Amino acid sequence: MAAGRERRAEAETFTARLRMQWHRVRVGVRRSAVDYFRGDGSDWVALGGLLLTIPLIAALTLANSVWFSPVALVLPIVAGGLLLRPASLLGLYAAGATALIVESVRLGPYTEGPSRVTPGVVLVVAACGFFGLLIAQFRSRVGVPWRRGGTMLFDLRERIRVQSQLPQLPDGWHREMALRPAGGQSFSGDFVVAARTNGGRTLEVVLTDVSGKGMDAGSRALLLSGAFGGLLGSLPPHAFLPAANGYLLRQDWEEGFATSIHLVLDLDSGDYELYSAGHPPGLQLNAGSGRWEEKAADGPLLGVYDGAQFDSVKGSLRPGDVLMLFTDGLVETSDRDIVEGIDRLTGEADRYVAGGFHGAAWHLIESVAKDVNDDRALLLICREGPTAAAR
Repeated sequence: MAAGRERRAEAETFTARLRMQWHRVRVGVRRSAVDYFRGDGSDWVALGGLLLTIPLIAALTLANSVWFSPVALVLPIVAGGLLLRPASLLGLYAAGATALIVESVRLGPYTEGPSRVTPGVVLVVAACGFFGLLIAQFRSRVGVPWRRGGTMLFDLRERIRVQSQLPQLPDGWHREMALRPAGGQSFSGDFVVAARTNGGRTLEVVLTDVSGKGMDAGSRALLLSGAFGGLLGSLPPHAFLPAANGYLLRQDWEEGFATSIHLVLDLDSGDYELYSAGHPPGLQLNAGSGRWEEKAADGPLLGVYDGAQFDSVKGSLRPGDVLMLFTDGLVETSDRDIVEGIDRLTGEADRYVAGGFHGAAWHLIESVAKDVNDDRALLLICREGPTAAAR
C-alpha cells in the first residue's frame, strides 16, 4: 500500500500533470487537423495561420520592397480561397486590404519611385480575392471542401473499379476485362457487374454502356453499377433487364438511357444465355472451325419505355471456345460502322487463337480503338482446351 501511495504521489507531481496536459493538447490539435482535412472541422486554424502571414509579408515589404513586392499579398489571398469558408475569407480580405493601405502610406505615392503600391497591384490582389470568393462560395454550395474533393473523386473511381472486378472461375476457365475511358480520363460510362450464383455453378455478367462518356457518365455509371450489382443474383436471369429498365425509368434522367448485355453461363456444362438491351452482339469463337459467330439477342435500350421485353439467345462454350463481349466504342466510330468494326476486331483477335487469350483484352483495345474518343470495354470468357490446360 505504501508503494501505491508513492506512485500516486509521483503521478500527481507538477511535471506529470504538465506532461498529461501537453499530451491532451497534442491529441486535440491532431484531432482538429484530421477533422479539418476530412472537411468536418472548423477552419479557424487555417484562418489564424493565414492572418499571421499577412503582417509578416507587410513587414518584409516595408523592410525591402525590392525583394518583397506588395503584390506578394496575393499568396495568402489565393491560399484562403482554397482553404477557407466564405465568411472566414471576408475576414482575411479585410486584413489584406488593411495591409495594402499601411504599405501605401509607409512607402509613399507610387509616382515617387518603383516597388510601391500601384493601382495594378491593387487590381491584381482584388481580382485574386474575387475569384477566390467565387470558388469558396461554389464549394460551400456543393458541400465538399477542396481538401475532400480529390479524395472523393479517387474513392468514386476505386468503387467503380472494385465493382467491375470479375469473380474467380474454376479450373478450365479464363476471364479478363479491359476498360478504357474516353480521353484518357479516370471515369467511364462503361462498367461491369458480375457474380457467381446458383451455389457458384453459374456466372452472371452484365456489361453496360451508359449514355454519355468520361466524367459526364461516371456518376451515373456508379449509381447504376451499385443498383445492378444488387439486382444481379437476386432475380431470375430473365427478370434482370426488365428490373434494370424500370430502375432507369424511375430516375427520370434527361439523358437516361443505357445499353446492356447480360451473360448467364453454366460453368459445369458451358451452356449460356445472352440477354441484350440494345447492345452490340456477342462474338463466339468456335475452336473447331476457327470462325467467329455473332450472338445477337433482341431487346430495346434501357430507360426508353416501360414494359420492354428482352429475348435471349442460347449457346454453348466447348473447350477452346471464346466468348467476347464489348461496348460500341470499340467497334463503332463516326467514320466506321459497326460491321466494319466487328470485322476488324475479329481479325485482330485471330492473332491470339494459337497462343491463347491471356492478356489479350488490353491489347485488342490498343489495336482496334486506341485513339477513339469514346469509352471502350472488352470482356473475354475462355473455356480452355487441353493445350491451354497443359501450358
